Amino acid sequence: MVRSFTGSTVLRLALIATAAASLAACQSKPKPSFPTQTPPSSTGPSTPLPPSTGPVSGQPVGALPGSTQDFIVNVGDRVYFDTDSHDIREDARPLLTAQSEWLRRYPSVVVRIEGNADERGTREYNLALGARRANSVRDFLVGQGVTGGRISTISFGKEQPIDTGSGEESWQKNRNARTAIVSGAR
Repeated sequence: MVRSFTGSTVLRLALIATAAASLAACQSKPKPSFPTQTPPSSTGPSTPLPPSTGPVSGQPVGALPGSTQDFIVNVGDRVYFDTDSHDIREDARPLLTAQSEWLRRYPSVVVRIEGNADERGTREYNLALGARRANSVRDFLVGQGVTGGRISTISFGKEQPIDTGSGEESWQKNRNARTAIVSGAR
């Protein structure tokens, strides 16, 4: 038996299908977990790690010493801050010391410190807080012997979050300063 549908029945079915597709598209997926960078230990890689060899080709794999990847992988490019604070935390000091050692080893590298804040507070407040965080990192690196002319700062405030969620776990990730290599890396 063939059943015929009226125009209103077809319209209802189309609306139901559209609503179901919309709900499926909006379904929440688990957010990836971004672990906080751990600073290198005092016996850890303050000097670039030698490249390892590939399993099949025997060709070197890994970060080229003096490259942006070397800096990110073997040193770390981001430190985190407490709420409403621009003070360098104790757990950030070893990482920033390793950054300064790396930057002194590669004197042609120019960096930009990018200050960030979580979503709470006004845009103006977070831009100012991000600037203070970036300047704190800059001051630390200069205090460790990195030439100040090689370091610029910028604040993104709350405009470029790592984690777009709302809640303490997301906010902790977004309260940071990132050292970005601008030029001079291999």
